[in-house]
Amino acid sequence: MSKLFASRINLLPLLHLAVAVGIIAPTAAASAAEILLWSAGAAQNPVSQLVQAYQQSSGNTVKAEYAPVGVLMQRLAAGGKPDVLIVTQDVMGEVEHNGWAVAASTTALGSVGVGVAVKEGAPLPDISTPEALRASLLKAKSITYIDPNNGTSGKHFAAVLQQLGIADQVRSKTTLGKVGFVVEPVARGEIELGIQQITEILPVKGVTLVGPLPASLQKITTYAVTMGSAASDSAAAATLIRYLKQDSAVAVFKAKGFSVP
Repeated sequence: MSKLFASRINLLPLLHLAVAVGIIAPTAAASAAEILLWSAGAAQNPVSQLVQAYQQSSGNTVKAEYAPVGVLMQRLAAGGKPDVLIVTQDVMGEVEHNGWAVAASTTALGSVGVGVAVKEGAPLPDISTPEALRASLLKAKSITYIDPNNGTSGKHFAAVLQQLGIADQVRSKTTLGKVGFVVEPVARGEIELGIQQITEILPVKGVTLVGPLPASLQKITTYAVTMGSAASDSAAAATLIRYLKQDSAVAVFKAKGFSVP
């Protein structure tokens, strides 16, 4: 036996040990998937935390993009092809009808209502009844909510203002947010009252959640996750969806303000 051949044999146990402890990555790591996730902004707080944990445990990479549901629908209509999609159940029928998702993969994640926020330390307005909310909105110097063309809560709150009969009266002091956490200007003291889904109020430092809208004016929105019909790696996409539904993930959704079935 040649010395070279013998040295190669002696190296084999060391190579196996290196793979076992991660010094040399096993072949499976080279095939780790990259998953494109589009998520409604209301789910960003729990989903971003869970995505980080999923990446660590799976070895897959998740490129997560968050936007209001209206924006995501526009992007889907323009040909966007996410691997995994989180939107409201209100629009999921349209998503499935248009062939943008695998209907059999759709499952609910949790529900959330719309709330009112003020700057931390500011007096809390009375929003306990429709009449009290109406008076507080008229009294406020400025208000903000998401553009009804973009976000679920904005579309609903615009209808609430009509129902209260004050849409015209508050229009001049209203700032419509486009994307993201629209109550951030409230935290900075630039706007007095902010209205958004509660899961998009709780993460914002510097604001206080006054409470939910009165029950008769409330909208409870359920968010669901589904696999994109053009998913580049359906097996990997399925593992992310399962991860978002496991017991530990449910606990995160509840901690972030969702009611979970």
